[in-house]
Amino acid sequence: MSTDLPPLPDDWSRALAIAAHPDDLEYGTNAAIAAWTAAGRAVSYVLATRGEAGIAGTPPETAGPLREAEERASAAAVGVHDVRFLGHRDGVVTGGLDLRRDLAREIRRARPDLVVAMNHHATFGPGTWNSADHRAVGRATLDAVGDAGNAWVFPELIDEGFEAWPGVRHIAVAASPQPTHAVDVSGWRDAAIASLSEHRAYLEALDPRPVTEQAREVVLMTTGGEDGPARVAFEVFG
Repeated sequence: MSTDLPPLPDDWSRALAIAAHPDDLEYGTNAAIAAWTAAGRAVSYVLATRGEAGIAGTPPETAGPLREAEERASAAAVGVHDVRFLGHRDGVVTGGLDLRRDLAREIRRARPDLVVAMNHHATFGPGTWNSADHRAVGRATLDAVGDAGNAWVFPELIDEGFEAWPGVRHIAVAASPQPTHAVDVSGWRDAAIASLSEHRAYLEALDPRPVTEQAREVVLMTTGGEDGPARVAFEVFG
């Protein structure tokens, strides 16, 4: 990660973080979220799916509620207590109008100044392909910010009581291969590790090592490494 990226703009007080699955926000982004909530900023989460297809050998009807509970505990570990699940089907999320409408509704509900999206690009970097769900939800999030601010797009949302919200100042795309800004997370890696460790069933299915060992490795890797500056990078629009 480049050490000369400028800091993320701080002219905001409410953020809405949107991701495809439980655990997506816990791969380093949660260190920045921990720093924000500790500073008194309000952060809410929206997950497009319940992650029900994410645990090998565990059927969706069992995995869905389990992963939802893990995500709520994980969010609480970094000071986030408003977590919503949209119920799109894990693994086959379609980035069409239904998803855009659902995300626009949540943006209008939360009325954030900052929207945190996940990587919508084809890759995470050379040789690392990004999943279809991540690409669909990331791109739809970018589009939904505009939809949320336009009263003539999805007017049915106004009938539901969700007035247009043109107040998003910035979109910060996490895990982007094209970062433009960074957040100093010195002192917040332990909170991020504790947060990711709440995804116990998910991590245990991936790797036989202790969950906290896995979580520590991931958070250090995604926040600058063992010896590097503790930073979380974002691609910022606006």
